[in-house]
Amino acid sequence: MTQLIHRNLRQTPPSAVCAFGMYVRDGEGKTYLDGSGGAAVSSLGHSHPDVLAAMQAQLKTTAYAHSGFFTTDVAEELAARLAADAPGDLNHVYLVSGGSEAIETSLKLARQYFVESGEPERRVFLARRQSYHGNTLGALALGGNEWRRKPFEPLLMDVARVSPCYEYRERPAGQDVNQYTADLLAELEQKILDVGPRNVIGFCAEPVVGATLGAVPPTPGYFKGVRALCDKYGMLFIADEVMCGMGRTGTLYAIEQEGVVPDIVTLGKGLAAGYQPVGAVLARDHIVERLRAGSGVFQHGHTYNAHPVAAAAALAVQKVIQRDCLLGAVTVRGATFRRMLRDAFGAHPNVGDIRGRGLFLGLELVQDRDTRRPFDPDLKLHAAVKQKAMDCGLMVYPMGGTVDGRRGDHILLAPPFIATEADLGQIVARLSDGLARALESIRPA
Repeated sequence: MTQLIHRNLRQTPPSAVCAFGMYVRDGEGKTYLDGSGGAAVSSLGHSHPDVLAAMQAQLKTTAYAHSGFFTTDVAEELAARLAADAPGDLNHVYLVSGGSEAIETSLKLARQYFVESGEPERRVFLARRQSYHGNTLGALALGGNEWRRKPFEPLLMDVARVSPCYEYRERPAGQDVNQYTADLLAELEQKILDVGPRNVIGFCAEPVVGATLGAVPPTPGYFKGVRALCDKYGMLFIADEVMCGMGRTGTLYAIEQEGVVPDIVTLGKGLAAGYQPVGAVLARDHIVERLRAGSGVFQHGHTYNAHPVAAAAALAVQKVIQRDCLLGAVTVRGATFRRMLRDAFGAHPNVGDIRGRGLFLGLELVQDRDTRRPFDPDLKLHAAVKQKAMDCGLMVYPMGGTVDGRRGDHILLAPPFIATEADLGQIVARLSDGLARALESIRPA
């Protein structure tokens, strides 16, 4: 028996007793190759000496100082670094304890901006179907994963929803990608008009969709169109980079590759690479200046805002990424990894799509490649893949409900940036074995 409430109340997971580099070891001595960085978190792998040293040094000076009384040098330095590296005038940083907190913060910041701008009627957020923005109530309301939302629906605020930019599933046969993109943007504009432009606070989207769709990148020009619509109707663009940011796609901020500047960016997961719970919100000058000239306060706060040890870990991670040229490594290794996956699964009868950017890649599983028909959700293929991969000594991040919140399965891969070509080869080999075992396990006897 366990007193700890685990995610699966009928099963206690293996106990992690040691983690080093690309591996995690359990209490029985079995090691697991980390092919997903946990949940796209461990970008530097485990037990990196520079990050551990930075945390230990901070613990010796100031382990905790409440942000209502003090700031700290390490939090100030982290904020300055994140702002300096961000695109455009995203010059202001609010440090929190994780991705869901970052999303909640962004929603309140965006709302307060319009209240202090004399537009309190703006109260509606726009987001996409099959998106994921976190598990707290505001973040869950914003997200478009129906399976996650359904039990809590009565508690959630209303959010206006549009289609995801999901070319593999939703671009009609015979339609070119430019027309598909134009249709998505036309749908978004029509939704703004339906809601009423003066009622809309902003539009939130993941630059590369993570957990819910499995590393789905945008089509060319999509986010430039989003930015233009936000400017046209005076609304804000919030880029959720909790999973895809901090170098995961080959640039520090995933949105850099789209050539636009959001009004607000949210960060989490890879910000401190799992060494401490931390997240961040970046905001452009005009948002913070509006609050500074108005009430002078942001009406928000958490006990662990700008936690010094969390800030030290995040700062150390950012320094290692820059010093060791890991963004370039993500681009180069990502191309290698994608080639390996295509060689192994490009003709696989149950792999319909291989997609993503950098070291953020996904495989969509299908029962039939030609029709793209998903597996019966009652088979829970994604759960079988996770278990069989673990049996093969591999951690991957499979999910179900890819198509519509119920049907469809995908596998998300997000190995640490330190992965060698040999490591990537091992991930592919073990995944091939694990997937074969999973498919065999769901076949009728």
